[in-house]
Amino acid sequence: MDETPHLTLLQEAIAHFVPHNRALGIVLHAADDATVTLRLPYSEKLVGNPLTAVLHGGAVTTLLDGACGAAVYLKLRAPLPIATLDLRVDFLGKPPARQDVLARAECYRLTRSVAFVRAEARVEGGEPFAAATATFALDTRGRVPAPEAP
Repeated sequence: MDETPHLTLLQEAIAHFVPHNRALGIVLHAADDATVTLRLPYSEKLVGNPLTAVLHGGAVTTLLDGACGAAVYLKLRAPLPIATLDLRVDFLGKPPARQDVLARAECYRLTRSVAFVRAEARVEGGEPFAAATATFALDTRGRVPAPEAP
């Protein structure tokens, strides 16, 4: 992984500014100019079904959301507040048991207010078992929703 200051900031944001990511142990695994890969270490406390020893789908969804957000930050190259507008996850199968999960994401389009991202989850050397698409609102700092009409 390239250790540029930008990637160092990205790692710190993943580890320190998103408490849910930190609680699950999600870390930056790799990044280049276009993609980000996060790693969710296997943990028995994250298993959804003890009989299969497969990580819970909610933990995988959180990993995919985090990877998508990190891909947006990589594309922006600026620390703007963002918020997930929409996240769709399609589970193509279950992940192999007792293995770390990797989520690779790419922000393929930015507008002034929305980022568009696609991602996939897999284990090292395996085929994708989940695919995601997401949109993120950009620069959400200080915005207050308009009051609803009576």
